[in-house]
Amino acid sequence: MDFSTLTMPGAHASGPLIIVPPATGQAHHAVLALDLGTTTGWALRRHDGGITSGTMTFKPTRFEGGGMRFLRFRGWLAEVAALSGGVARIVFEEVRAHAGTDAAHIYGGFLGMLTAWCEEHEVPYEGVPVGTIKRFATGKGNADKAKMVAASEPAASRRPTTTRLMPSPFCSGRLSPREGAHEPHPHDGTSGERR
Repeated sequence: MDFSTLTMPGAHASGPLIIVPPATGQAHHAVLALDLGTTTGWALRRHDGGITSGTMTFKPTRFEGGGMRFLRFRGWLAEVAALSGGVARIVFEEVRAHAGTDAAHIYGGFLGMLTAWCEEHEVPYEGVPVGTIKRFATGKGNADKAKMVAASEPAASRRPTTTRLMPSPFCSGRLSPREGAHEPHPHDGTSGERR
């Protein structure tokens, strides 16, 4: 949120004055973007401006309870924050409609874990509606998957990178899908290709 666009209440307005917090210096901290789910898509704009992206799977194994996916996600968030030198902001794809009840419950669990983690670590977070992301990438808020993939190809080809660090989708104040997808690694559970 850009606090410089907030209007201050006039002297005649009721309620407390709005105190504008100091701007977070994001030049020295990472911005993490997430597409929440059992297979979470991620993009990380590092403090040096480089972007790394991929997916991380949190599917429980056969002998684990369903809550393990959320505990793994929380641990992964802590690891991303530690390895990146601190996260200044987290943005996530805000999904309003789900294909089924299970998908809605799983998304809600990840969202709850994410917001609790952010509150605990005092990291600002913001949901970005799916239509906003699609409109930015393609010019249409209801673009299909093929158009989204086509819109992301020029960005991915401009910035080839093989950096292995961690996850994130749409970073940096402006949304930029899949910039700098990284090569998969056999032991880290991530994949450079999102779709």
